Amino acid sequence: MPRPHGPMGVGMPVEKPKDFRGTLRRLLGYLRPRMLQIVLVFMMAALSTVFAIVSPRVLGSATTVLFEGFMAQRAGVPGAGIDFVRIREILVLLSGLYVVSALFAYLQQYIMAGVAQETVFELRRDVDAKLTRLPLRYYDANPHGDTLSRITNDVDNIANTLTQSLTQAITSVVTVVGVVFMMFSISPTLAVVTMVTLPLSGVVTMGIAKRSQAHFRDQQRTLGQLNGHVEEMYTGHAIVKAFGQEERSVAKFDRLNEELCEAGWRAQFISGLIMPLMGFINNIGYVIVSVVGAIYVTRQAIQIGDVQAFIQYARQFGQPIVQVASVANIIQSTIASAERVFELLDEDEETPDPARPARPAVRGHVRFENVSFRYKPDVPLIENLNVEGKPGQVVAIVGPTGAGKTTLVNLLMRFYDVDDGRITIDGVDIRDMKRSDLRGLFGMVMQDTWLFHGTIRDNIAYGREGATEEEVVAAARAAYADHFIRTLPDGYDTVINEEASNLSQGQKQLLTIARALLADPAILILDEATSSVDTRTELQIQRALHELMKGRTSFVIAHRLSTIRDADVVLVMNEGRIVEQGTHDELLAKGGFYAELYQSQFAAERAG
Repeated sequence: MPRPHGPMGVGMPVEKPKDFRGTLRRLLGYLRPRMLQIVLVFMMAALSTVFAIVSPRVLGSATTVLFEGFMAQRAGVPGAGIDFVRIREILVLLSGLYVVSALFAYLQQYIMAGVAQETVFELRRDVDAKLTRLPLRYYDANPHGDTLSRITNDVDNIANTLTQSLTQAITSVVTVVGVVFMMFSISPTLAVVTMVTLPLSGVVTMGIAKRSQAHFRDQQRTLGQLNGHVEEMYTGHAIVKAFGQEERSVAKFDRLNEELCEAGWRAQFISGLIMPLMGFINNIGYVIVSVVGAIYVTRQAIQIGDVQAFIQYARQFGQPIVQVASVANIIQSTIASAERVFELLDEDEETPDPARPARPAVRGHVRFENVSFRYKPDVPLIENLNVEGKPGQVVAIVGPTGAGKTTLVNLLMRFYDVDDGRITIDGVDIRDMKRSDLRGLFGMVMQDTWLFHGTIRDNIAYGREGATEEEVVAAARAAYADHFIRTLPDGYDTVINEEASNLSQGQKQLLTIARALLADPAILILDEATSSVDTRTELQIQRALHELMKGRTSFVIAHRLSTIRDADVVLVMNEGRIVEQGTHDELLAKGGFYAELYQSQFAAERAG
C-alpha cells in the first residue's frame, strides 16, 4: 500500500478499517513484549522535543542581552556595553540543548527501528507459517496478487508506520502542547492573537483536501488500470504481435497514460496549494505578532527577545498540527493494512495431522472407497467413487474437461479432504498419515512445469535433499535430459531465468521428469505431462516417462488418448463418475463413451 503523495498526505483517500479497536488491540499484542523499549521511545521523543522547544526562549534571552547592551551604550550610560560573557554562557547552554535534543532524537529512532523490525519479523514469520497451513481451497478461491499484497505491501506499511509515523505523532503532539505552553508563558495576549489564524488554516486545509480527494481517487483508479494493461500486454506480448494488435495496445496505453497524467496533475496541483496558503496565513500571523509585539516592547510590557522567541514558536505551531492530521490518516491506513494481514492469519487451516501418524510399508496399492467430494456444498462433483490402483500398475484417467480428473489427484495428495468415504494406501487411510509423509510417497510431473530461478543442477536436485552430483547426472540421463544439458554453454551450471524462457517446453518437462526420478517416489502422478509439446518432443518425453514409471504405481491424467494405449487400466470419467473401466483395446471394442472420445480426437488430429 503506497504512502500518500499529497503534501503531508493530506487529501489522499484513506482505506478505513472495519474494526479499528479490535485490530489496534491485536496489533498492540505484537508490541507488548517490547513495551519497555516503546516507553523509552516515548520518553526520549518527549525529552528531545522539550529541549528543542526550550531553545527559542534561551535564544531570545541572548537577543535581549544584545539589544539592552546596545541601547544602553547608545544612550550613553557609563560603563554600558554588550555583555559577551553572558552571551557566551547562553550560546553554550543553547548548544548543549541542541546536542542533547539531537542525541535523544537519535536514540529514539534507533530503538524504534529495532522495535519495528522485530515486530514485523514476528508478523512475517506468523504469516509465512500460516501460508504453509492453509488448504489448497484458500489458494484456489483467492487471487494470488491479493495474498502477495497482504504479505508485502501491507506488512511494509505497518513497518513504515512503526518506524516513522508513530514517533512523529509523539513529537508533533508534544511540540503543540509545549509551544502553546511557552507562548502563554511569554504573553497570553500574543498567544491568543496567534491562535486566531488557526481556524482559518483548518478551513483552508479541509476545503482543499475535500476537493483534491476525488482527483486522488481518479489517480489511483487510473494507475490500477494502467498497471493492469501493462501487465496484460507484457505477459501476452507474443499474442499481441501475432495478431498485429501493437497499435491498438499502444493507443490504449496512451489513453490511460493521459488520463493518469491529467488526474495526477489535478490532484498534485490542488493539494499543492495547501502549503502556499498555509504559509500565507502563517505570514499574516507573523505580521500581527510582530506589530503587537513591537507595541508591547515600546511599552516595556515584554522584552524584544521574547518577541523573537514568540515568532519562532508561531512558526513551529502550525506544522505539527498538519503532521498530526497526516499521521492520523496514516495510522488509519496502517490499521486497515493490519486488518488485511490478520484476516489472512484468521483463515481456516488444514485439519491437523494425527498425534500418532501411521507409516505403512509402501508397496503402492491405492484405493478410493465410496469417495464423495464437492468443492461447493450445493454443487455435486464426485459421488460414491471406487478406484483401485494395484502395485506397479499404470492407471490412466481420461474424460472431458471438468469431469473431475485433477480433483482425484488433489484428493490423493490431501490438498483437499474427502467429504465421505476414504482413500487408502496399502490399507492405511491417508488421513491417518502425516501430510508430509504422504506427499513424500508421490512424484509429480505436471502439465505446467515449475522451475525456479537457479541452475539446472539445483532444479533437478530439488527432488531430493542432499543429492550428490553423480545422482543428479544419473537422474538426468535416465530422463534423457543429459544430452541437451551438456549442449548448453554452461551445462548443469546453466542458470534458468525467472520465467524459464531460456528453455523449450520439452526441455523443461524433461527436467521435471529428472527431478521426479531423483526423488524415487513409490507412486507417480502424471497430469497431462505431454499436452503442451509437439509430437517429436512428446516421443522423447514418453521415453523418459516410461523409464520413470518402471515398477511404480502410476496415475496418468491424459489429454491425448493415444499416449495411454499401454495403460493397465483406463478409468473413463464424466461428471464426477467413472462411466467406463478397462484396457484401451477393451474400451474401444465396447464402442462406448471412451470410443467416442478417441474417435473424435483422432478425427480432429487427422483434420489438423
